[in-house]
Amino acid sequence: MTNSCESLGPRPAGGDQARTAAFFDLDKTIIATSSAYAFGREFLHNGLVSPAEAFQLSLAKASYMFSGLSSEGMDTTRDQLTAMVTGWSVDEVRSIARETMHHVVTPSIYAEARELIRAHRAAGHHVVIVSASAAVLVDIIAEELGVEHVIATELAEEDGRFTGEVLFYCKGPNKAAALEGTAAAEDIDLRASYAYSDSATDIPMLERVGHPVAVNPDRQLKRHALAHEWDIRSFKDPVPLLPAPTAKEIGIGASVLAGTAAVIGAGLWLAQHPGRPGPPKRGPRRAS
Repeated sequence: MTNSCESLGPRPAGGDQARTAAFFDLDKTIIATSSAYAFGREFLHNGLVSPAEAFQLSLAKASYMFSGLSSEGMDTTRDQLTAMVTGWSVDEVRSIARETMHHVVTPSIYAEARELIRAHRAAGHHVVIVSASAAVLVDIIAEELGVEHVIATELAEEDGRFTGEVLFYCKGPNKAAALEGTAAAEDIDLRASYAYSDSATDIPMLERVGHPVAVNPDRQLKRHALAHEWDIRSFKDPVPLLPAPTAKEIGIGASVLAGTAAVIGAGLWLAQHPGRPGPPKRGPRRAS
């Protein structure tokens, strides 16, 4: 196992260089967060996301950062996010993401990943980002990294707005199939190529290349990587911490939590006092 970017293996000369590629997962591999969740705050500030939806995103992001997502969890998140963006202007989403990229996502890019991408490009390798996130967001991050080829989830558009339909879901076996399609189209030798990911859901993609690398792997991927003697790398800069909420978001979170607590409290009171109309309401306090 190695934690450095010093060696990428043999570097063939001349035209043979074009036959080697490096395929990178995005979330928690290149960036220390989820690209979809990272932009959620900006969509809230621009009125695309309601406070309740923002709170749901915050909870989902916290769960993702601390424990990751299972295959089923990824599907659920996909359905929630596509339902949320239905009707949104494609140009507005792209504009918000581009305008906020440098203070939202750029600080979360692992320095080790940036260096590794730079090393692959310097070696003449064809670098590809392969992500389950929506292409409209991944494209902008790829531009920041100088990566020209993106394979990502494709959302249907009509009259400049998202319809809520998923045309291509770039996850699991779909990632592996897309990788093979790219290899055929670009004359890439997969046996000489590399793939990087943090998640066990990407094992089908990692198995397609000669140099699979587990980056900050989840438990299942780490077991698989150890069993198959795959390279394991640890990216630590930046450390993937949850960003501190803004004052506005604290207010939103407190309001939602207070409302939730009130509902739960009322439910408990009714359970303890069956047949009664409900707990007494407190009026404003009077000064004595």
